[in-house]
Formats: sequence, C-alpha cells, structure tokens
Amino acid sequence: MLYLAKADLFRARWTEKIHEEWMRNLAQDKPVIIPEKLQRLRALIDTAVPDCLVTGFEQLANGLKLPDSDDNHVLAAAIKTGARVIVTYNLKDFPSEKLTPFDIEAQHPDDFIQYQKEENQTAVLEQLKACRLSLRNPPYLQKDFIDRFHINQMPLTAVWLEQNSSLI
Repeated sequence: MLYLAKADLFRARWTEKIHEEWMRNLAQDKPVIIPEKLQRLRALIDTAVPDCLVTGFEQLANGLKLPDSDDNHVLAAAIKTGARVIVTYNLKDFPSEKLTPFDIEAQHPDDFIQYQKEENQTAVLEQLKACRLSLRNPPYLQKDFIDRFHINQMPLTAVWLEQNSSLI
C-alpha cells in the first residue's frame, strides 16, 4: 500500500493513534523487533507519504458511535480529510450504516488493491515490482512476494499477481 501511496495512486492518511496501534500489535506478534526499529519504520512511513498525518479529529471522534469505540478515531480522521474509503481488515467494526452518512465505505485491503488495479493496472504492477525489489534482506522472488499476499489474506491480489508474475 505504501508504494501505491508514494506513487500518488491514492492519498493515504493516518493518525498517531493508528501508528500506535500497528506498532503495539507488531511488537506483540514479533517481540524480537526492538522498539527503536519500530520508531525508525514509523518515521520512514511518514517521510514516504507527505502530509499523511491527520490531526484535529479528536473532538469529532467523541461524537461517533462505532461498534468498537476504540475505532472512532479512524472514522473521525476519514471524515476530517474527506476520505471516501477506510482500508481495513476489520470490516465488522466499520458497518456501512455507520459510514454511509459520511459517504465513506470500509474496504478490505484485497478489494482496495483490486479497485486500484482497475484504475491503473500498469502503475499498480510497477509499484508492486518496486516494492518486491526493495526487499533485499532476504530478497524476494516473485513467488515469495505473491505468497505474502496469500498469507496476508489477500487471495484476489495473489491470483492476479500470479497471472502477471513476469511483470513483478
């Protein structure tokens, strides 16, 4: 996703709270990753996508009613920035009846990539190739890269990449 955002295929936005959540979850899942490395990754992500951090949404979050109130800040940031889509694996906590009044929808990352490829298949493939080639420790062959999409619950993207493996 980051490579697609860096190429201006869409505008990615997030908050400090979103950073805190993914960093906490990654630290729990992979305790061997030292906190300094997580902070470095966070800084690289923010540098890669200019104007990505959303602020000033906190008051709006207090008035929202999602199934999990810990997710209110995500919807508030989307409203604040005029986003049309929240990309998340956690679709159940972003029901359409709560998002539709704001003209926002939640999409699984696999569906989001499918939409992006329909808009500009060549650019998406170019960015995914750039992403794969940037992975050098260890390097990823096309098959290894595609396998990551299967592992990350993105089967539609994985099948599409298998069909276009010579381009990535």
